[in-house]
Amino acid sequence: MKEMVKIKLSDIDSFENHPFKINKDDFLNELIVSIRENGLLNPLVVRKKNNGRFEMISGHRRKLALELNGVEEADCFIEDLDDESIIYMVDSNIYRSKILPSEKAFAYKMKLDAIKHQGKKKILLHKMCRS
Repeated sequence: MKEMVKIKLSDIDSFENHPFKINKDDFLNELIVSIRENGLLNPLVVRKKNNGRFEMISGHRRKLALELNGVEEADCFIEDLDDESIIYMVDSNIYRSKILPSEKAFAYKMKLDAIKHQGKKKILLHKMCRS
């Protein structure tokens, strides 16, 4: 079972080239109110970076809503992911109701590239093990 830890929001960076925009709309306002009234129901998902900081995989909107509520830290799951982080990020965001076609296309391209890269790593590892 994954361990949940509290992490300062200021120590969490956005996912590089995150394809989904955070719209300051009614959905975000509802999330802000929900977090204010109920707290964070779904923890953020992050991965460790080499510099002691964290990178957001899932929860960009929740992080912003927490910050707008004046919250300084959040419950997070730390995942040990490499290329899988792109797949996880895309899969956890693609269900959102308000996604531009361009965002969806870019996200699927990122996911496809990550899947292709995973295959290359597995082939290289297999070749190294056979030597």
